[in-house]
Amino acid sequence: MQADVQGLMRGELGSWLSEQSEMRDKASKKAFDRWFYGGIALLPVFAFLWYLPFGLFDIKLFAAGAAVVGVAAWGYKPIQEAKQTIKVGINTAIARDLGIEYDPEVEPGVEFHQAKKYGLVPKYDRDEFEDCWYGELGGNSFNLYEAHLEERRGSGKNRRWVTVFRGAIISLPFGREFRSTTLLQRKGKHKKWFGLGGVKDEITIDGHRMQYVDQVHPQFENTFEVFSDDQIEARVLIHPSYIEHLIALEKAFHGKSIRALFVDQHLVLVVESDNMFESGSMKAEEDNAKAQETADQFAALARLMLAINQNGRGRVEAINHAPQHPGITEYAREATPRRAGGFGRKGL
Repeated sequence: MQADVQGLMRGELGSWLSEQSEMRDKASKKAFDRWFYGGIALLPVFAFLWYLPFGLFDIKLFAAGAAVVGVAAWGYKPIQEAKQTIKVGINTAIARDLGIEYDPEVEPGVEFHQAKKYGLVPKYDRDEFEDCWYGELGGNSFNLYEAHLEERRGSGKNRRWVTVFRGAIISLPFGREFRSTTLLQRKGKHKKWFGLGGVKDEITIDGHRMQYVDQVHPQFENTFEVFSDDQIEARVLIHPSYIEHLIALEKAFHGKSIRALFVDQHLVLVVESDNMFESGSMKAEEDNAKAQETADQFAALARLMLAINQNGRGRVEAINHAPQHPGITEYAREATPRRAGGFGRKGL
């Protein structure tokens, strides 16, 4: 379950990356030219602002700052586009080597709406989704993508966008049947008395009542809280080895605050992390290391992601077999349309 990056770099991916040198050089030159001529164009703007009345200092400062940010963004755009092209090429090659699919663009599907409904992600005003990996590994289907959620805060000139969540949304068809809806949240999410008391005895989400499941596994009571509409089944689903896999998955992401939802025969996982799978670079000498980093991130994720699933008899699956032929479930298909193409935007 590890992509052969060195083999890819010796083959068509390496050849394709070599062909991108001219594209990278053109993007760098274009960015420099935009910054240079943009800076010259700003000089008369600054001169005009300088002679405005002193009482308008705040307006002058805001206008100057906005102009600089605008030119900086305009100049950086060619570099951003070049890095995105390289990233898509590398990530597509890694996915193809594993027999799965990669799409840089994604529309959130059922799993995200369930995560939002049950409070696995915070409230937000603006969202962005990217880097979808989907298909089958080891005969197990999955769907994974990154979400970036922001909230508008402040007022007047202090209004700003603040990131409230960045991380992965993961969907897995669960390996054993269950009828309940069970929510695994971080401790302290649902407290009595406006957050000042202990954990609530029950919660109601969109008319769905769920009760607190106490002492599922006392050794994890300082980290997680469980709510379910079937306490007996919740205790079967969430056992010590499962929780250990969740914590290991969190570490593989270098992330925090992993939480989970068992619903409609699927397991939805949400884990906060830094921006992952960023294999694009403007320096050709970094291609190998960037590709290997992304491959390692996904390999660690895939092993743990599949290990936390269970087979029909309720045992944790052993992840020591090779990937089978690629595929995608209807559940994953709801989240991401399949896209055609080669390693990069122009293919190979």
